[in-house]
Amino acid sequence: MDTIAQLLENPRQYWQQRYQCAQTGWDMGEVSPPLKAYFDSITQKDIRILIPGCGNGYEADYLLSQGFTNVTMLDIAPEPIARLTQTLAPYVGKELQLIEGDFFELNQTFDLIVEQTFFCALPPVLREKYAQKMPQLLANEDSRLVGVMFNDSLNTTEPPFGGFADEYRSLLGEYMNIYKMELCANSHTARQGRELFVEIGKK
Repeated sequence: MDTIAQLLENPRQYWQQRYQCAQTGWDMGEVSPPLKAYFDSITQKDIRILIPGCGNGYEADYLLSQGFTNVTMLDIAPEPIARLTQTLAPYVGKELQLIEGDFFELNQTFDLIVEQTFFCALPPVLREKYAQKMPQLLANEDSRLVGVMFNDSLNTTEPPFGGFADEYRSLLGEYMNIYKMELCANSHTARQGRELFVEIGKK
């Protein structure tokens, strides 16, 4: 069975194996610089924040360290959730909620959804489903999907899957309002010139 078929048939098993084998080449080991800068601009610390496909959780760790009080992390693989339960133990069940589960089955609403390597981890055939699901999770017209997306061809047979601004605008713009989609000026050195910063909301 090829990788895309595995991702579609049993994503939980696929990602669990990747984490167990430390096959996490996308992991920068720190909060994404564009996201850090965005978080630093937020003054309301009690907004409801979702980080789907949270992985090792650097963004949540930073948010919590800065006094944010309502962060939810979701991953389909048990391994990162189990690890975060330990590493962020003082916050779990209080400022931080951890969910092991499928993003497409999530049934809550949020003020801010953080995009960091989740979109590119999904097989491209699921991107329209992502675009349809996101507005359901945003609480209102002021809520935002904010983060970084690759502006690079990358891979076609395994994650991270690539793509470019024009196709993202066409797909996401059908279901949401795109307020910003531009090349990042402050990407991590490993991603210089290959990332778009996006800010997207409900129609």
